[in-house]
Amino acid sequence: MGREPFGKVPLYWTVQGQVIWFASQMQLLLPILQQSEVSIPGLYGYSCFSYVPTPLTPVNGVFAVAAGTELVWQSDRQSGKLRSPESKNIHSWREAPEQLTDEATAITELQTLLKDSIERQIADLKDEPVGVFLSGGLDSSVVAALLVQAGVKVRAYTLDFGDAGIPEYPYSEQVAEFLKIPLVKVAVTPSSIENALIPTVQALDLPFGDGVCVPLYLLSERASQDTQVIFNGEGGDQLFAGWTNKPLIAAGVYQAENPAGQETFIQQYLRTFHRLGGYESQVYQPEIYAQIQNLHPEDWLLTSLDRNECPSLLHRLRRASLMLKGAQNIHPRATALGFAHGLWVRSPFCDLPLAEWTFLLSGELCLQGACEKYILKRAVENWLPPEIVWRQKRGMGVPLTSWCLNDFWHQLGIWLNPGILRANNHFYPHIAAQIVEGKLGAAIQGRRIGETLWLLIMWQLWRSHVLNEELSKQSWDHPFWLHRWLWINYQKIRN
Repeated sequence: MGREPFGKVPLYWTVQGQVIWFASQMQLLLPILQQSEVSIPGLYGYSCFSYVPTPLTPVNGVFAVAAGTELVWQSDRQSGKLRSPESKNIHSWREAPEQLTDEATAITELQTLLKDSIERQIADLKDEPVGVFLSGGLDSSVVAALLVQAGVKVRAYTLDFGDAGIPEYPYSEQVAEFLKIPLVKVAVTPSSIENALIPTVQALDLPFGDGVCVPLYLLSERASQDTQVIFNGEGGDQLFAGWTNKPLIAAGVYQAENPAGQETFIQQYLRTFHRLGGYESQVYQPEIYAQIQNLHPEDWLLTSLDRNECPSLLHRLRRASLMLKGAQNIHPRATALGFAHGLWVRSPFCDLPLAEWTFLLSGELCLQGACEKYILKRAVENWLPPEIVWRQKRGMGVPLTSWCLNDFWHQLGIWLNPGILRANNHFYPHIAAQIVEGKLGAAIQGRRIGETLWLLIMWQLWRSHVLNEELSKQSWDHPFWLHRWLWINYQKIRN
């Protein structure tokens, strides 16, 4: 069994006896397990990255197929028992040996590739209206512009966090007005977040600790009232080096000049993810802390940061972002939230010819001085207002700290209940109070308070409302038993 290189749809498997079970939702595999326990490596991986790194899952005995890989099982000739699966790469992001340096050629080729990508995405739509998630950032604005150029009927959807968050919707309004498309603003309030929190956790299937998950659930919910197909700009950052990578590049240069430095580059890269790094002894109860001592999260980064595949630093960072943040977090998360509302999610930047072409680009065409995504901006500068194309990137301003310390203050005692934490025997019971009072670590301040609390909240809610609830459902109305019943009857009809 294999999985496509962008990781848009997850694939999970387990072996029970001599039977290989697989599903695109992990929840469907839980009822067949003889026993279900939280995977400590999966838990620790989640605390490092805010998602569970493949091939791990948060449940012992259930595994995920990595994007761009294929698993092959064979039975032992003598015993007839299944051997452990052999993993093969069916696609690898690889830097081209000769780099494209001519800017004019790159602009022309990129414009063609972008238009071809959108044409492939809309080939089956006919005259159906579609939606686009429009943040006002470059990537989603490019997708909206391409849809309009292709003659598609499109409606845009954007988030409004009110006074608590960083306002992005004025940029969305500017793009929508420029493209002459309707724009729907979806208000994100503490009450709407609280109401959608558990449905979001259930829809995601796996724990995801990013604060954007619940707002995206609300956005999908609203869009599903008007359309069955939603476009997004996810993947643009990974293709065109659009994250804040300059500190990592500086670290890479320093490491090359000072190979005997105290911290390796891969450790520096890990620190860009690790929310609880260095505080493990204060976070985990002694039994769990003892187990994670033998785990090295750097190992989960080795393949993605392979120098043999991408010798140059910028392409290596892009490869890692495609394989980690893209394939293990952004894309499966978007798909799950869309499916929960009957939406088909389409990401034009997840286009194989386009993605492979970006590994032809010289570093200067991706990052020119302080300007990130340089070649993409040059290619689309006539398609959108210049204020949108050339403005500095800003992340989605989800006001997690404000919500946690104000609006959700009383709920924290329920979501991170000390008694439940003590019984679960993973986190220390009073970890929430330690974070809020600033006693966990000096680095967890300001917005990091909200991000760290949210990471723990999403794990605890996943455990309560996905893992525990699914294991308690052993009736015929459970999806697994329904699928089994349908399969048995399909075989009878076929025979």
